[in-house]
Amino acid sequence: MKLEVVVVPVSDVDRAKDFYTGLGWRLDADAATGTDFRVVQVTPPGSPASVIFGTSVSSQAPGSAQGLHLIVDDITAAHGELKRLGAEPSEVFHDAGGVFHHAGTDARVPGPDPQRGSYASFLSFSDPEGNGWVLQEITSRLPGRLDPAVTAYSSTADLAAALRRAAAAHGEHEALIGAEDPDWPDWYADYMVREQAGAELPS
Repeated sequence: MKLEVVVVPVSDVDRAKDFYTGLGWRLDADAATGTDFRVVQVTPPGSPASVIFGTSVSSQAPGSAQGLHLIVDDITAAHGELKRLGAEPSEVFHDAGGVFHHAGTDARVPGPDPQRGSYASFLSFSDPEGNGWVLQEITSRLPGRLDPAVTAYSSTADLAAALRRAAAAHGEHEALIGAEDPDWPDWYADYMVREQAGAELPS
């Protein structure tokens, strides 16, 4: 089973549509069957799951969706992009307690995680209705989170970032073996597949 759609309750469909498409989310559909039923679907860049809102698509109160998570590989860059696009993000934060983050704004410590650990840095923003989103920085996955037989990158920027991490690690590998590695493409590929699957990285 794969998550396909998240329904976000809104009162002003056009305002929500302008907000999300203004963030660069792809507009997949805007369909109406009369004045009492309308469905708008948008998809965050690179996401396999989409977001739906509209008229008569949710019985929840507008703005009641909270804690919806998006992932990025560079939380600082994401903060700058959201700010540029007018989303009014919070400052980047990490949690005082550790494993995840507390509800609301409890236990927020300013700035990214000092060790810049994967899963440990966040920011938040809300749409005009008050639906709350959280961005989480993930640079390497925990074991078992992704199928190791499937490697995919959601954008050119994600792929480029993975290549940079592989290049830095490969430089350490060549220093360790004391020679240039003629099979570096194979090493890069192995590193990138293992990193995304959360497996032990090559040395």
